[in-house]
Amino acid sequence: MPAHARDGRYSRQVRFSPFGAEGQAGLANACVLIVGAGALGTGIAETLGRCGVGRMIIADRDYVEWSNLQRQQLYTEEDARLRLPKAAAAKQRLEQINSEITVEAHVADVRAEELESLVSGVDLILDGTDNFDTRLIINDIAQKHRIPWIYGACVGSYGITYTILPGETPCLNCLLGTVPLGGDTCDTAGILPQAVQLVTANVTAEALKLLGGRREQLRGKLLSFDVWRNEHQEIGVKAARNADCPSCGSHPVYPYLTAANTERSDVLCGRDTVQIRPAWRQNLNLEETAQRLSRLAAGKVESNPYLVSFTEEALRMVVFADGRALVHGTSDIAAARSFYHRYFG
Repeated sequence: MPAHARDGRYSRQVRFSPFGAEGQAGLANACVLIVGAGALGTGIAETLGRCGVGRMIIADRDYVEWSNLQRQQLYTEEDARLRLPKAAAAKQRLEQINSEITVEAHVADVRAEELESLVSGVDLILDGTDNFDTRLIINDIAQKHRIPWIYGACVGSYGITYTILPGETPCLNCLLGTVPLGGDTCDTAGILPQAVQLVTANVTAEALKLLGGRREQLRGKLLSFDVWRNEHQEIGVKAARNADCPSCGSHPVYPYLTAANTERSDVLCGRDTVQIRPAWRQNLNLEETAQRLSRLAAGKVESNPYLVSFTEEALRMVVFADGRALVHGTSDIAAARSFYHRYFG
């Protein structure tokens, strides 16, 4: 393409005076890490890619499936047919959208060790994950390395997002138990693409403010909304910042970067079974859990006062009241974790 044809590529956002040429230059020199390449991750990646972010790192453990195509906007039917890893498929499509940016893909189950190797030179971490275990690891990594990150989630018609600035705002660990952060997943409650798009729009707007040097324009509040119920709420959470927080307080120990405080997944010897133990002890209502899973046409549900069993194709998951689960039918830890987090975010 002739150079003169590319000159106006970003002209419409440069002409937006609060962002301008200075903001565009900051964006072009920035590096973002997107953890997760599902609905939110692909929406965020495409928006920032089209806007001209300089370098983008995408990490995801999964591959493209047919059910993804309803809302995960970078993928095609061919990607689903080939079961391409999401990170690789996203990189391929983003390079077609904007050849001027650098896209780095990592097909990996992102844990603390992987994040440590990815954050060098990163200016902003963006949440495209599907579970709180990974988000709490992101939170501790961000606090440790003083990197801003934006929490985002959506399920059903509901969405939520909050921009976390180390040393300035409460962190995700501060917010746990203080504000409603949700627990359903897209596989249990479904998802409207409009909820995804609204979270994407708010997350990427905050990203442009941060990367373009316009921090004074950041929202500063936790945003939640429901596009079906026509609800919108902004919650001031500054008071939730905890001086004794083990992740961001005066003496941080980054608890979710240690094995003892992260989700543990172990292959049980000789049983073709993976045990998954959440980072924190839960108190599941097994009757409600069974009812929730029973509403899905995909699997068979059985229960007793001590556990709920859910079978889908070749895999069977047995869940206990403390959140611990046994995934039978595989010895692949990544596959077992993916199956678990489809139904327990």
